[in-house]
Amino acid sequence: MPHIAFIGLGSNLEDPRSQLQRAFTELDGLPETRLVACSSLYRSAPMGYLDQPEFVNAVAKIETTLPPQALLQGLLNIEYRHGRERTFRNAPRTLDLDILLYGDTQLHEHGLTIPHPQMHLRPFVLQPLLEIAPDAAIPGIGRVVMALDKCRNQVLEMLADAA
Repeated sequence: MPHIAFIGLGSNLEDPRSQLQRAFTELDGLPETRLVACSSLYRSAPMGYLDQPEFVNAVAKIETTLPPQALLQGLLNIEYRHGRERTFRNAPRTLDLDILLYGDTQLHEHGLTIPHPQMHLRPFVLQPLLEIAPDAAIPGIGRVVMALDKCRNQVLEMLADAA
């Protein structure tokens, strides 16, 4: 039975808009997976390590029969093909793909926590998620619209439609 999952996308190196556009296509090419919707692209300031370019972010809605760990491995493979290097925490990156939500699943395993543990604090995740899933909720947290309201002080700029 297919599951609905939401994937966060981010990039701040090597033409970030193009990185995200290519990643949308690659998500649709994952085995047992279909891209259902793409949010607009958003520009946001870096978090954590601040001495780096601004990010371009988006969210994709997919339908998949892959289990969470297999989906994660597929995302890591896409990141690798985009030249992702993990030099230090919050480092600049060509592409970052995160499983935000996987149905109503709550999971905490080595290397994978669902829902994404910081998503409720990040408007660059919440706003694009609301755009494609207005009634979305974060298991254990609540409605996405309420979480977004709590972090409105962070600047976010819509860039363009992803399509």
